Amino acid sequence: AVKLIAEAAAALPLVCQDGERRYDVHPVVELMRRPNPGQGRAELFEALYGQLLLSGNGYVEAVGGAGLPAELHVLRSDRMSLVPGADGWPVAYDYTVGGRRHRFDMTGPVDPICHVKSFHPQDDHYGFAPMQAAATALDVHGSAAAWSKALLDNAARPSGAIVYKGTD
Repeated sequence: AVKLIAEAAAALPLVCQDGERRYDVHPVVELMRRPNPGQGRAELFEALYGQLLLSGNGYVEAVGGAGLPAELHVLRSDRMSLVPGADGWPVAYDYTVGGRRHRFDMTGPVDPICHVKSFHPQDDHYGFAPMQAAATALDVHGSAAAWSKALLDNAARPSGAIVYKGTD
């Protein structure tokens, strides 16, 4: 389901326009056509939408360039942690991979990370994944399927029985 939604959403055309006109040629259009050397627009958005659907959070790193970034990369949300400042707003993001941590400073003139998150009623910093809402139902379904399979593997014979013999 996540793959189908992410692919369908990534296939939607992007439009660049301001209050006056629509642009066919624009630096943002060119950046989105090839956001980084390893991905095109569709692959970048599929990764972003997949992260949003599975974790409730999507992180896009802006790399290089003066003003407009030269590249955009989607970072894995399970490796990212927000560092709140004294006022509660993010001052940095830590990205951990292979036992090493890279800190993205959010206090400079240009933010290197764009954090896209789903609504979460009880968390100011992280989004609520749609999968979290269904987690209990998925766990129950998985457990019931495992029990049914174990019963069928045992020739549909229960593993035991309680027998009561009354006084008469």
